[in-house]
Amino acid sequence: MAKMPAGFKTRLEPQDEFPHEPGDAKNYNESMYFNVFDPKSKAGGWFRIGNRPNEKYAEITVCIYLPDGRIGFAFARPPIEGNTEMAAGGLRIDVVEPFKRLKVSYTGKALLMERPHEMADPKTAYRNNPSVPCSVELDFEGASPMFGGETVREDGSSIEVDPEKSFAKAHYEQHCTAKGVIVVGDERFEISGNGLRDKSWGPRHWQAIDWYRWCPLNFGPDFGMMLSVAGDGQGGARQGGMVFRDGVYDLIEECALETDWDENDYQTGLRAKVRTAAGKRYEVTGKVLSLIPLRNRRTTPDGKELQTRITEGMTEYRCGDLVGYGLSEYLDQIVDGVATGRTAGY
Repeated sequence: MAKMPAGFKTRLEPQDEFPHEPGDAKNYNESMYFNVFDPKSKAGGWFRIGNRPNEKYAEITVCIYLPDGRIGFAFARPPIEGNTEMAAGGLRIDVVEPFKRLKVSYTGKALLMERPHEMADPKTAYRNNPSVPCSVELDFEGASPMFGGETVREDGSSIEVDPEKSFAKAHYEQHCTAKGVIVVGDERFEISGNGLRDKSWGPRHWQAIDWYRWCPLNFGPDFGMMLSVAGDGQGGARQGGMVFRDGVYDLIEECALETDWDENDYQTGLRAKVRTAAGKRYEVTGKVLSLIPLRNRRTTPDGKELQTRITEGMTEYRCGDLVGYGLSEYLDQIVDGVATGRTAGY
């Protein structure tokens, strides 16, 4: 979220809501992500499709937080041909009106977990928990302007990226409202809440970034934040994000983040002191209500085993007298059993 360097600009056009030409990079990934949390029912979830057309499969994830702390979860790598739509494995994303209205739907199964931490070992989680029917029908509507896009040169030409070191060449986000229905087993939840969506495209390895803390949250349809702290690959951290208020985004210039941990090094709470470009200051606290640990593993061409851990926590946030909901997503590379962000002090 840093200031754009001289000679570059951000480009974002309505057609970017739809799939792009993937090019030749084997690890090309086109990803759309949505989350929503209902402040009344305390139910919510997040949904992601990542097309990897040059590897001929998609990654699909459905993660639903039930009010009592249970989590319904589905992950699959269904086969795809080409990069023509964001639909695979029962999960579908339709662009109704670019930048304004989108629809997320899912029909399939979900693993219903009373102890979501069991997903640290997927074999254990699938052995110990039932798989139940699950359906999602959610209509998302943009509440904020669009934020981000593809960084290009001033003349509009693209920037070449090293596929082996890339996390994404383009990325945008938008705070949203969402309404619809989520069904898990025989439980039905009417959803009317707030969330955030994002999209990225370009070559991606989950191991291309050292660590990050990403916290999208909302205190209502007209006040939200995205807090971001990420390792810079040199032992330091980049602080950023944005505050959505009064219909505009105010960029975050400083985000001092402290985290509370449990015995597994999973986040249980957080505190953030935020300063924006407009000179406004906010203090935010977060309490994790329910968390699932996920992982991504990859073997490099020289045979090295790499493992990334992503802990996804439904989090209750407070800012002054306001109470809101959102996610705390913590990504770490696991090196010798230790999370890299914890080593860096985050």
